[in-house]
Amino acid sequence: MAYFWFKAFHIIGLVVWFAGLFYLVRLFIYHAEADEQPEPARTILKNQYQIMEKRLYNIITTPGMVVTVAMAIGLLTSAPEYLREGWLHIKLLFVALLIGYHFYCGHLLKRLAAGSSTWSGQQLRALNEAPTV
Repeated sequence: MAYFWFKAFHIIGLVVWFAGLFYLVRLFIYHAEADEQPEPARTILKNQYQIMEKRLYNIITTPGMVVTVAMAIGLLTSAPEYLREGWLHIKLLFVALLIGYHFYCGHLLKRLAAGSSTWSGQQLRALNEAPTV
């Protein structure tokens, strides 16, 4: 029975995490493109996007990741036989890449906030597609 509870919360965490990552990079695009706006709109938009990005990353996306990983550990402890399956090793590799992407987005968030990001809106659009692959 615990397996199904872990699985349900794992899926909920996954949906929250992915939704947060997709929207976070979309905010990065808007943030980068705010440089094209005249003053005072540029400053107002950049400040607002910075607040939105920080809240999304810290309040929604990171907890979604933590819930997803914690519930996955619960799933594996309640059904350890899955650790012998080859497909799970491939999945764990992709999860590790996704966690790396998550933390890279956190790094990019800090660079955008500091005004030191060199990413264009077009480059960020390409980055936004990375987790769908």
